[in-house]
Amino acid sequence: MKNSNDLQRLLQTIDHKSYPAYKDTRGSYDFSTYTLNIDHVQGDPFASPSKLSVTVDGKKAGFPSILFDCPHKRIALQDYLLRLFSQKISQYNFKAKGSGKSGLITVSHCGQEILERTACEIDPSTGKVLVRFEAGFPANGRTINASQLIRILFDFLPDCVNSTLFYGKLNPGKVQAVISLAEDQKYIREQLPLLGLTAFVADGSILPRESGVSARPMKDGIAFVSPESLKVTLTLPHRGSISGMGIKKGITLIVGGGYHGKSTLLKALELGVYNHISGDGREYVITENSALKIRAEDGRSIKSTDISMFVNNLPNKKDTTSFCTEDASGSTSQAANVIEGMESGTSLFLIDEDTCATNFMIRDELMQRVVNRNQEPITPFIERARYLFEEKGISSIIVAGSSGSYFHIADCILQMDRYEPKEITAFAKEEAQAFPAVTQPESVPPMPSYKRAASPNPDVKNNNRLKMKTMGKDSLLINHEAIDLRFVEQLVDSEQTAALGYILAYAENHLLDGRNDLRSIVSTIRRMVERKGLSGIVSGSYLPVNLAMPRDQEIFACFNRYRSFHL
Repeated sequence: MKNSNDLQRLLQTIDHKSYPAYKDTRGSYDFSTYTLNIDHVQGDPFASPSKLSVTVDGKKAGFPSILFDCPHKRIALQDYLLRLFSQKISQYNFKAKGSGKSGLITVSHCGQEILERTACEIDPSTGKVLVRFEAGFPANGRTINASQLIRILFDFLPDCVNSTLFYGKLNPGKVQAVISLAEDQKYIREQLPLLGLTAFVADGSILPRESGVSARPMKDGIAFVSPESLKVTLTLPHRGSISGMGIKKGITLIVGGGYHGKSTLLKALELGVYNHISGDGREYVITENSALKIRAEDGRSIKSTDISMFVNNLPNKKDTTSFCTEDASGSTSQAANVIEGMESGTSLFLIDEDTCATNFMIRDELMQRVVNRNQEPITPFIERARYLFEEKGISSIIVAGSSGSYFHIADCILQMDRYEPKEITAFAKEEAQAFPAVTQPESVPPMPSYKRAASPNPDVKNNNRLKMKTMGKDSLLINHEAIDLRFVEQLVDSEQTAALGYILAYAENHLLDGRNDLRSIVSTIRRMVERKGLSGIVSGSYLPVNLAMPRDQEIFACFNRYRSFHL
């Protein structure tokens, strides 16, 4: 391996040469305390910045193995180190001057959620620390400005690495606090099924966010207080005793006036599938891992999905046991989302009336009398919710602001009053007796079939020139096709969207053979990532800097919204 002196001499040799000469720097260089890897060099100062990484030997990094000896602790430590590195390196951004992206130094920007990312990885067997980042190699016009790159690689970068990636340079108490929080969060997740709960919201949590475009907690936000009837007390491994609201399995209804916090509570629950950093306000809002937000999604494509549990006997005789459309209605899209969620293995649906198709959610008693059941092809969710729970073990948490019909079937009813939850189950049930309940169907619904075998797309399979572009977290471009993920609301980071693109491409090239169904494909991908990390699904000479692991539910959602997917 070459050393840092070799790199410095090389840079001095190519100074003022044409910009492509920078490509000679590719390789690994020993900087004594760490190794610098120049993985990919941009071809032009205005192109995407160069990809670099640093690796620190486990013994030199010095992190005790107890801090990363299981996945939840390792991911928490990786996240913490990445945030430290990001804060430090941002101080040097564009301090080196030049044309185009010269002097840009950037690494993944972490949000409030703790995700497994390719930007920072710790080898669980050796403790080796790897951080990937990007840098704009400096230029004057289109000629090399080596002196400015020397500033980046020999002045700025050593300060960032040596102050953030070595245990001896960090505050042990702060590091331990990160690990302790991760262990406490894991403990709560493990307790949920044992206590018959789908979610837990700790007293004192701050659920409102700073604004509609900021995920940070609202200053002076109202602290959450659990109703006494739903209060659960847990003894965490590190924090000790903690109390909060436990939402039991079954059908839970959240009601209340507008702007009183119904959707805010549901939003916290849907993001409770992820761990949150200290200070977020939702550190101890924990939801069952597979919980899935369901909504209507007009215009989405549906591929060979059995929606007959909710839609059948269409006037045009269209088959709903293998339903296909390129332009779904609100009701058919929501039906497909429910069935696809069942296919993904969810045990909890999260539903907000505001984003649902009304005719999918409810047909009141008067409408049932006027329009006979035999004349209506849609069986609304209210007629399937109890079956889904009692027969399939799938709970539902539903926000309702206008229809009281769900009072009849709900197991628990919460009223949000100025962001304070109150349990009103007995009162609401008593009031509901004065109103007719929706008639439930007599027959047992047909169980959907999940045997959807996937075939490769010839335009993608073994395509070495596959073009992939992430447009924020809401859209992914594969060649010329956009995959619309706007309504996959539990995607929280564009790096998860980027990872979905690589997962899709890997599946096209290696797993789609016309025999494997979608469940087995996603299961295979999950096992590979657990064994090899995200690098297991990425082909090419270097791993992209910015990827974050999505859940299985979002992988299913991406496949199901990919119009070229052959099911």
